Amino acid sequence: MTLSAFMVLAVMLFIVVALYRELLSPAMTFVSGVLVLGVAGILEPREILAGFANEQIAVIVLLLLLGEVIRKTGAIDRVFYSLLSGSSSYRRFLFRMTTVVSAFSAFLNNTPLVALMMPYVHTWAQGRGGVMPSRLLIPLSYASILGGSATLIGTSTNLIVNSMIQEQEIVPGLRTLEMFEFAWVGVPMIVLGILYLVLASGKLLPENKDYFASFRTDSRRYLVETRLKTGSPLVGRSVTEAGLRNLPGLFLVKVLREGNGIAPVYPGLTFRQNDLLIFAGDTATIADLLHTYPDLEPVEVDLFRKDNPAMHVVEGVIACNSALENKTIRESQFRSRYDAAVVAVLRGGEKLSGKIGSIVLRAGDVLLMLAGRDFGELTREGRDFYVLSETRKAPKIDPWKAVFPAAGLAAAAALAALKLVPLFLSVSVLLAVSLLLNVARAKDVIGAIDYNLVLIIAMSLALGTAMAKTGVAEVLGEAMFGFLMPFGEPGVMAGIYVLTAALSSVMLNKAAVALLFPVVLTLAERTGLDPVGLVLCMTFAAAANFMSPVGFQTNMMVYGPGGYTFRDFFRIGFPLTALYMLVTVTVLLLVY
Repeated sequence: MTLSAFMVLAVMLFIVVALYRELLSPAMTFVSGVLVLGVAGILEPREILAGFANEQIAVIVLLLLLGEVIRKTGAIDRVFYSLLSGSSSYRRFLFRMTTVVSAFSAFLNNTPLVALMMPYVHTWAQGRGGVMPSRLLIPLSYASILGGSATLIGTSTNLIVNSMIQEQEIVPGLRTLEMFEFAWVGVPMIVLGILYLVLASGKLLPENKDYFASFRTDSRRYLVETRLKTGSPLVGRSVTEAGLRNLPGLFLVKVLREGNGIAPVYPGLTFRQNDLLIFAGDTATIADLLHTYPDLEPVEVDLFRKDNPAMHVVEGVIACNSALENKTIRESQFRSRYDAAVVAVLRGGEKLSGKIGSIVLRAGDVLLMLAGRDFGELTREGRDFYVLSETRKAPKIDPWKAVFPAAGLAAAAALAALKLVPLFLSVSVLLAVSLLLNVARAKDVIGAIDYNLVLIIAMSLALGTAMAKTGVAEVLGEAMFGFLMPFGEPGVMAGIYVLTAALSSVMLNKAAVALLFPVVLTLAERTGLDPVGLVLCMTFAAAANFMSPVGFQTNMMVYGPGGYTFRDFFRIGFPLTALYMLVTVTVLLLVY
């Protein structure tokens, strides 16, 4: 092996370790690795930038924008409300939910679908005293994964692999993947997966405590509500003058005055008679607070009144690639940015201790917040966290606006499947017409673009080029050939699946396919197997990620709200992964 090959291997190792240890964001990890190869002269600038001109990346961006248009119309909310509101039992709701979500996720981005469904799951579970959300949230994520794996456009992983195929020089037997080529495995697995989830979820999933429900019944574990006594000497004094800053274990999160909430509470705020002072933090110190400040008296404040826009309780979960990740709550200026104060942070089902403002946030963390009247407007277009606890009502929608983009997407998929119009052109035209007809406004949907995803894909293509140029892909392919070939064709397929699934469980599935795609092509050349079948096997293993919360974004979205552990995902996800592998290997060997 040459020095260049060793450098590529070193970069690959760096990417795996950095993603697993979360040393950098996924996008920066790939950018850093590829830039090192560029500085070393292994990759030319045109090779680094070539991925940005890839048609499949453009298709991913267009589908994200179109999915946001469909979400804005409220059509998905209406379907969820209509189909799920009448479910009276756990299994009936679970069956309806997984069926509807898997059907939608075959054509729409699964992240917003799961974000839309989580409030329904919480609301339904809270209305059924014996059911905890933790028995529904993993099935919700898994249903979106099952549906997304059934079509080319169902998940970005499928489109990424297709983009890698387009970037390859001529490989005998290799061709771009068709729209419903994934259905050979995807459709049977939707049926089997839903059946498995309905039968196994009640037995294998934990009944973890619903912290938001406990917050409703015992908010004093999290908050202290006080009022200034009549004639208090604190009236007319500022927060700083009153000594209510930097309290041991507590902080003043909000002041309620004449029906209005004041947050953040700035140091120069002057108190008035009848102000309500809301403190958060270590509520065990409330006795010390009242002893030190006898002019404060405890009061009862109904934080869950729907007619109190000045202050209401909201539950949210930090999104992957959020701007809040790896920042403390104080550094993020959370209160002024969102008109909300964080009163508790839950991670892995446990409430974090210590000063709230000093907590470093991570993806999947659950936030309990006191939100003000501007919260909804400030978070409407954001992608930093998903709101879980607000009860959704059937929205009022304009029927033709709801039907047009959804029907148009179905038509675009059909035209692409029949090879009459390329998917890029049909989706571009549909998006343009939707915006021209004011189905949604451009400024309202542009935020749906995931720039980190675009960077990861483009840099993945460049990394694949480096692996091919330096012979690393060939060396690794030869090693896999020597190990797997004694087991025959089923062994080769199963080996690819196991390796991809294992990598995807500890790092991004997009990173796993980026590293393995060139190796799989080399393996196809050495074994003589159809490269399309082997590539599909790798793609299914990466996209159908059930064994850990790390590999797939929707798993991470439900990880915190469900109070799950890695063990919970493995317990219910391993049998489903084994079933998926069995079906994948069997079907692909028969078809290809």
